[in-house]
Amino acid sequence: MTRPMSCTARTDDRDWLIEADEPLAGLQRRSGGDLPGLITAPALLELVRKSRLYGLRLARTFRAQDDHEQVTAWAEVEPGANGGCTLALSNWQTDPLPELDGADDDERRTAIARHLAELSARLGPNQELLSVDSEAADLADALARMQAGLGLPWTQFVELEGNVHEQPLHWRLLDGARLRLEGSERHWKANLVPLGVPNAGSAGFELYLVADEAVAKPQSVAEPDRPVISTAIGREIAPVLRQPIARIIANAETIRTQLAGPLADEYSDYAADISSAGEHLLALIDDLTDLEVVEDEHFTTAPDRIDLADVARRAAGILGVRAQERGIRLDAPKAGESAPAIAEFRRVLQVMLNLVGNAIRYSPQGSIVWLRVEQDGDRARLVVADQGEGLSEEQQTRIFGKFERLGRSGDGGSGLGLYISRRLAQAMDGELSVESAPGQGARFILELPSFEDRRSEPR
Repeated sequence: MTRPMSCTARTDDRDWLIEADEPLAGLQRRSGGDLPGLITAPALLELVRKSRLYGLRLARTFRAQDDHEQVTAWAEVEPGANGGCTLALSNWQTDPLPELDGADDDERRTAIARHLAELSARLGPNQELLSVDSEAADLADALARMQAGLGLPWTQFVELEGNVHEQPLHWRLLDGARLRLEGSERHWKANLVPLGVPNAGSAGFELYLVADEAVAKPQSVAEPDRPVISTAIGREIAPVLRQPIARIIANAETIRTQLAGPLADEYSDYAADISSAGEHLLALIDDLTDLEVVEDEHFTTAPDRIDLADVARRAAGILGVRAQERGIRLDAPKAGESAPAIAEFRRVLQVMLNLVGNAIRYSPQGSIVWLRVEQDGDRARLVVADQGEGLSEEQQTRIFGKFERLGRSGDGGSGLGLYISRRLAQAMDGELSVESAPGQGARFILELPSFEDRRSEPR
């Protein structure tokens, strides 16, 4: 075993390793990867992907191996502003690989192919297509042709590089072959796994196509694709997910706080990562459920006589602990202040929790967040003002957009909170707006019909 080592690295938003110190750079190249290039260590790649997708700092032990040694190291991964991540690896230790027989080696290569494959298929004994599946965007056309041609040899749907022999070839000549697929600009490698004993291939084959390159990022400046939201999230998916996720969070917190007994610090940190990811997932489920509700054409609210000052005080009480942890003071309306309005109490409180929560998240430590109420004729207003960085005019026009995060990464937000809040305000015959300037903080204004306004009934 070598003495422990440490190194740093950086990835981009494709999970490519673009900078790396030794010994990670050496492992990347010995494992068949490039620098820059897609991370070749599966466990490290999975950790980076989770950190980037969830916007969370993650830390845990990972294991990898190349052709002559196995590696164990402690990895700390943190999302960066460019959409990628920064990596800090420590306690890097290596051991010689145990002796493997041919079967073990084949099994390891097959496992790697399965992990990296972007198209997989089940073939019959004559290499005819029985089923095929892929989620790669540039393989959509090829997938459609293959699915329409089930029963034909899979080689009829690809262009084998440097091969002019009569088809079909023996499977051993095709295992590892380089090829091209119509509609994809990438180069691909075929991996064939024979099935059947004692004659390999007598029960058919598994086919895995692994790309040599990642999908190229589009150069167009058109509006980026937005996630497609299923209309069954709130009705079918959310109730099923909430209970097991809540149980995961509870168990992770038990481990993190060492209520079940003492454990090493790295495992406590690992449990904290699990808990944070679970809480983020629950929040995302709630946002998607609310999005489904407010975009339903039949959505209505239940208006009632409420006091905006009372709602503001309740929101400040709920988020008071979070504000204290950030060193931020919440200045809520004083007892006796009142701003009567007609709206649904639960929905107004939801909007306020989002506005105050955002103010706490983006305000500097030691600052103040003000919650103020105003009455102006037939309109009542609730204002949340902070001492944050403020917003430019261009940012103010975008901030209420769906999935809009103003370029922020790693803050754990879904980009739905303000969009949903404005839709809720409008459903209550109100409006949500912002006033701001760079360096001068921001004022979010929730305006609703006043209790004295009897000229129109709210929706």
